[in-house]
Formats: sequence, structure tokens, C-alpha cells
Amino acid sequence: MRILAIDTSTSWCSVALCFDDQPIVHRHEQLGSKASQHLLPWCSELLQQLGAGFKDLDALAVGVGPGAFTGVRLSVAVAQGLSIGSQFPVIPVTSLDAMALQFVEHYQTPQNTTFTMALDARMGEVYWARYQRKQTKPNPLHPIQLTVPAEIPDNGEDLIAGNALAEYTDYFANHFVGRQFDAQLVPNALSILELAKDRYQAGQVISVERLEPLYIRNKVALTTQERNDAASRAPTGHLLG
Repeated sequence: MRILAIDTSTSWCSVALCFDDQPIVHRHEQLGSKASQHLLPWCSELLQQLGAGFKDLDALAVGVGPGAFTGVRLSVAVAQGLSIGSQFPVIPVTSLDAMALQFVEHYQTPQNTTFTMALDARMGEVYWARYQRKQTKPNPLHPIQLTVPAEIPDNGEDLIAGNALAEYTDYFANHFVGRQFDAQLVPNALSILELAKDRYQAGQVISVERLEPLYIRNKVALTTQERNDAASRAPTGHLLG
């Protein structure tokens, strides 16, 4: 299996590559706006490390958001350019799905534990979704939401993780107390790659023509119904396409 995974949906630029039985290679650095200068060269660099080129890939996995508008557009645009040129399929993975897998892999919580991923959306809002641990994978319980922190439901049991915890410290000082994990958690191409490998084997790939970014915030203020309508168009695993 030969899959390249990319993500620039936050201030981090992240690239990972699996190529047959060779060890996975990976780069993940906080570059901010400089990601546009490094994303494509990093992809080429990782392929060269393993003696391969873009034409040798089976598929390209891409973090489609939600996240920073510019970063999401960058990943999708690079994926579109590479896929059109090399004619391989793409595998979209959402930011929160990637974060949820990292959470499951790093914390040995009991089976069926429910937890919330919370990603800073700026403008005083948070992208969030609830998941349930199923074996070694996260199972999304509903579409990704965009709300103010106070609208994230706290049932007194759910765990929570994500960089929104560090951004909205005043709110989270009094909510999810004792159930907060990794306040620096952001999407990583390694977790995007792991999810993409499963989806590739299951035939869950799309053509580049169907690849779209997942913004959620299509305008400054969306009604709750509009948010739900937009999010509900994503199939299982919060995929688009």
C-alpha cells in the first residue's frame, strides 16, 4: 500500500507516507503561513527518501478540514493538483476524525468511552464532535458542529481534548473539570494516514473531481439548521464526497 497523507488545516504542516513494507516517514512542524512554501517540497522529500515518485502512489489522503480557511484550501489544492497529474484517487479525512484517532491511540480508555474533540475555530467558536471508542478506532456519534464553547454539551462523563481547551481557558476552567486531556491536540498526517489505509482497503476512495474542503463556516453567521444541513452531507467517518 502506497499512500501519501497531507494536512495544513491548522498552523501545523503535516505530511506522512507509507510505501509497501518500508517504515512510515513523517514530518510535522508548526509553520503557520509558511506551510505553502513547504508542503509540496516535503511531499517530494519523503518520496525521495523511499526511492519513489508521485506516479508510484496508490492514493493521496488529505485533511479536508474544518480548520483555518487558508490552510484547508492549501491542502485541497495541492491534492487536486497532484491527483490530476498522476491519476490516483483521493481519500478525504476530517480534522476531528484525525484528532479522535490520536486520542484513542494515546489514551487507554475503556471500550465505549465517549469523548469530545474540540478544535479552535477562532472568532470565539469551536469545531467539535463527540465520538465513542470502538476497539482501537473512534466512532463519530454525530456531524461536526460549530458553536461557542458554552454550547458544547457536558453530560458529566465525556472526556474532552483538543487545542480549543488552551484557547478558551476561562470557560474550560469550570467545565469538563478533571476530564480534560491534551490541550495542544491538532490533526496530524500520521493519523490521517492510518484512517486512510483502512478506508483504502474498504474501497472508500473518491475521484479528485469530487474532492471538496469542509469549511462548515460558509459565512460568518450560520443558523443551527444551516450548520446541521451542511454537516449532515458528510457520510460515515465525517467524509465528504
